[in-house]
Amino acid sequence: MAKKPVNWWLWTKMLVGGAAVCVGGPAFTLWLTPTDEELFQKYNPELQKRSLERRYERQKEFDDFVTKLKEQSKSDKPIWIVQAEEAERAKQAKVLESLKLAEEVKAQKEAIRREAGLPPSQSN
Repeated sequence: MAKKPVNWWLWTKMLVGGAAVCVGGPAFTLWLTPTDEELFQKYNPELQKRSLERRYERQKEFDDFVTKLKEQSKSDKPIWIVQAEEAERAKQAKVLESLKLAEEVKAQKEAIRREAGLPPSQSN
């Protein structure tokens, strides 16, 4: 039996079709996707105003996040472990702050009671 000849026309069609899909698909997607400015222009005026007001806050939050991420990435530990430790420290600091605030409020109440001439409260 003789060896079949290579069908060059079939291979050419397949390569052209594959290139059209691989290059044309993403290009078509980029062409259809609206830019941020186009999306912003489609907002109603109230949303545009609110978005402009919060833009600086969002940029600041993102910058803080990236700065914190850079600091955490300097550690030898995996980033998720460092972030968990940081979250735990922040949680403990928040608890200590609330306890301190509660003590200050209690001291203020006692001072007001003394100024009014009332006996100190009996609660713990």
